[in-house]
Amino acid sequence: MSDAIVDRAMFHTDNAYYLPAAKITGHRWFQNTVSHTAFRGFGGPQGMMLAEQMLDDVARAVGRDPLSVRLANLYSPQRGMTTPYHQQVEGFAMQRIIGELVDSSQYWQRREAISAFNKSAQRMVRGLALTPVKFGISFTAQFLNQAGALVHVYTDGSVQVNHGGTEMGQGLHTKIGQIAAAELGVELDAIVVTASRTDKVPNTSPTAASSGTDLNGQATRAACETIRQRLQEFVAETYNCTPSQVQLKAGQVIWPSGQQSFAELVQAAYLARISLSSTGYYSTPKIYYDRDKGAGHPFYYYTCGAAVTEVEVDRLTGMYKVSRTDILHDAGASINPAIDIGQIEGAYVQGMGWLTTEELVWGDDGRLQSNSGATYKIPAVGDTPAEFNVALLENSSNHEATIYHSKAVGEPPFMYAISVWSALRDAIYQAGNRQCNPQLDTPATPERVLWAMQQAKGETS
Repeated sequence: MSDAIVDRAMFHTDNAYYLPAAKITGHRWFQNTVSHTAFRGFGGPQGMMLAEQMLDDVARAVGRDPLSVRLANLYSPQRGMTTPYHQQVEGFAMQRIIGELVDSSQYWQRREAISAFNKSAQRMVRGLALTPVKFGISFTAQFLNQAGALVHVYTDGSVQVNHGGTEMGQGLHTKIGQIAAAELGVELDAIVVTASRTDKVPNTSPTAASSGTDLNGQATRAACETIRQRLQEFVAETYNCTPSQVQLKAGQVIWPSGQQSFAELVQAAYLARISLSSTGYYSTPKIYYDRDKGAGHPFYYYTCGAAVTEVEVDRLTGMYKVSRTDILHDAGASINPAIDIGQIEGAYVQGMGWLTTEELVWGDDGRLQSNSGATYKIPAVGDTPAEFNVALLENSSNHEATIYHSKAVGEPPFMYAISVWSALRDAIYQAGNRQCNPQLDTPATPERVLWAMQQAKGETS
């Protein structure tokens, strides 16, 4: 798994920035600890961290606000739209996203207020950061970008869908059900989505790479389209009209001279020996990558967004809290905004844990010592931002032909939590009288924050 993770880390070292002179090299190292496995982001967060630290450090070195340096280095038609691995960045709405987020979060007004607070406060210090995310969507292993589905329509009008994706609480089955309902023109209550089974849909790809809905949604749509076309042709032949004149919507089937319920149509089609079952298949187009040349088109498209985070840090203890977070995410034409917003909120908090509290401590014998809830701290409800504003970019649509032109929402929001780490570094920089770039290792526990603050103030070597 190391090869794929390092590849994705390298693919995301540019994040949202045009870096024409970049040379990116990845190394795989043997370690004396146990093997690890995949985690949300799969190398992408590690690559993005490099980009964001670099931009922060450059901004402080030249005496500018980090946001202005980020804006100056974004991919743009004027600067360039080609990644270090020679893929063209298309459908890139980052300028619009940041512009709207700066306004809605009142970034510049809060920057001034925070500066005034830090000059007068004796014990507490505040930090603010805006960080963007550009995350490539697709498995970098080309063969994994495929999916199948099996759809049955029963004579009572109910529909069963089985697909290759695994539901793990992310709302995949709900979205698949919505797709099937939309394609067959029935209510969502008529759809039953069953758990993935290889005796129904074989050779399934992992539910990973933020592609669960993209792949399985398209496969489900293909199966439903086949059944719908059969039903439309049956009605057209029976009632002397064309298939294009037959509409399936809201549980009804309508043609120029009449209408009936979907269940009645299905019963009639069954009696006429029309097949009411179909498989569907989908494979993502345009994907290829030559590792030897370091060039290609490994991603079908990019999901973008940005986050603004404000933190408040205790100068004496290093303890801190996340006061406010504002996120704007481009989900394209979202299939289910409520699910997408929930995924964004959860991913952000999970990312906070990764960057601030979840510390892996290994003994000299290679055993994991932080192996329980007492020694490995995951975020709790109390760790979430006191003010948490999440929105989807309005009037957006994926330029690629994804399912209903939606965009992925699984992994990209995890990296919005980089704004927490950047905001902590900003607070440390302010506490150190803006003298040097803070060196803050992750996870940024209060102890590490305190050490970084002492170092920034010249109190430690």
